[in-house]
Amino acid sequence: MIQKFEYKKASIEDLDELVRTRIIVLRAANKLSDDEDMSAVEEESYAYYRRALETGEHIAYLVYDNGKFIGAGGVSFYQVMPTYHNPTGKKAYIMNMYTAPEYRRQGIAIHTLDLLVKNAKKQGVSQIALEATAMGRPLYERYGFMKMEDEMELV
Repeated sequence: MIQKFEYKKASIEDLDELVRTRIIVLRAANKLSDDEDMSAVEEESYAYYRRALETGEHIAYLVYDNGKFIGAGGVSFYQVMPTYHNPTGKKAYIMNMYTAPEYRRQGIAIHTLDLLVKNAKKQGVSQIALEATAMGRPLYERYGFMKMEDEMELV
């Protein structure tokens, strides 16, 4: 099934599609209506993608079915201090995973995830994290991601 879809590594020419997808993902993940003003996030997303695609600190894939956009996924790379379990300090964060509702459960997300993970590992990254929605959690667990117990966040 996967073979019939085109998985395109995004470039700066795909900026509009990347930002449009980012807004779709954020609306869905945060249960926001189409009326919610996302102009600030949109503006910052353009700035992020321009910089991060150029420097290589972000890689994204766009998925098409006969030229129609149907999915996406991205990975951001960052550096922390080296640790015993991560001597390079290189980390990756999977984000912006999306599949159009009518294309779900056809292997698109798992294939996109696999492309992103392989890109990260090729760059020497051994620690890869993500945030999962209830809908996405079974997919990520099937791939091998585990819930983290010790991490905390200041809100």
